[in-house]
Amino acid sequence: MRVDLPPPSPDELAHSERVAALIRGEIYAAGGALDFARYMELALYAPGLGYYSAGAAKFGTAGDFVTAPELGFVFARCLARAIAPTLRETRGDVLELGPGSGALAAELLVELERLDALPVRYLLLERSADLRERQRTTLTQRCAHLFDRCVWLDMPPAESWRGALIANEVVDALPVRAFVLRDGEVFARAVGVDGNGRFVWREIPADAALQADTAHFVPDESALPHPFMSEYCPTLVPWLAEVTRNLEHGAAWFIDYGYSRPEYYAPQHANGTLRCHFRHRAHDDPLILPGLQDITAHVDFDALVEAGSAAGFEASVERQSQFLIRHGLDEVFTDTYASAAGEAARYALAQEVKRLTLPGQMGDAFRVAMIRR
Repeated sequence: MRVDLPPPSPDELAHSERVAALIRGEIYAAGGALDFARYMELALYAPGLGYYSAGAAKFGTAGDFVTAPELGFVFARCLARAIAPTLRETRGDVLELGPGSGALAAELLVELERLDALPVRYLLLERSADLRERQRTTLTQRCAHLFDRCVWLDMPPAESWRGALIANEVVDALPVRAFVLRDGEVFARAVGVDGNGRFVWREIPADAALQADTAHFVPDESALPHPFMSEYCPTLVPWLAEVTRNLEHGAAWFIDYGYSRPEYYAPQHANGTLRCHFRHRAHDDPLILPGLQDITAHVDFDALVEAGSAAGFEASVERQSQFLIRHGLDEVFTDTYASAAGEAARYALAQEVKRLTLPGQMGDAFRVAMIRR
């Protein structure tokens, strides 16, 4: 998927070169080929340099992509209806992972107040100082009277807690190992440097862990075309165990784009699912613009369910369209449409609902996993 990308500014290019220099150093230290998972981790999360660690805008029209909460309030109001019973039952907190612009937190708090299901605290797990400031601004502007309930964290709660955990478009940004099945063998896709200092793909023999993992995720590779490129998240089980470790009573919702495992490792996805976003252009080259673009991989929802089970949760998965309809989409749309200020507002609302629910839009591409204990 090749597209023409807007040219970065000189300052952006200088920042990207600093990120690239850091990655080149690790490539040389690794002998010339760095596993893609480490490349992705550095490009996204290197302290002060990575895409999610530096200060550039990422969300909304001024950033690189738009998430469901930035489209409007329909998504948040339906999600509030989904988590309200858990909050009433536990009289606990909400923990949001990767709160982005703060738009989801603001809309959830307002709607939960209307539903008489406010959390005791709204915990925002955010390590970026820049994003924390943006979240504070959003919450102050949209729900100042509820701001005192908001608490920012650097890591998951160290003490036992009850309530609801939310992760909207978080799992897709966890670093993944990339691999290729070629001529009956498994190779790791790694990143090297060419003679001009540019990043290039390298294929190296699979280590024992990669061989074992691909045998688990792709048990029948004979049904796939060769070469077949794909990826998986090796840290999903320990990551989910860590973020839910002290959730003693409650549920967690993971909203993301992805597939079931038979869909994920299927002939139609022979080039893998890696996707990058830069100023609202999507493409498939993660080796350019390090530090300036988002890098994601679709979520294997069967792997997410397995990780939830390993952590002691019961799990279920449904498409986003089904989830929204089941949690009051008709009511939200009807109430809002009737009170909309003019035809333009009603049209915008209808377009928002279409994008959230229709096949070919977010309705089928996105799924919701709920795990509970």
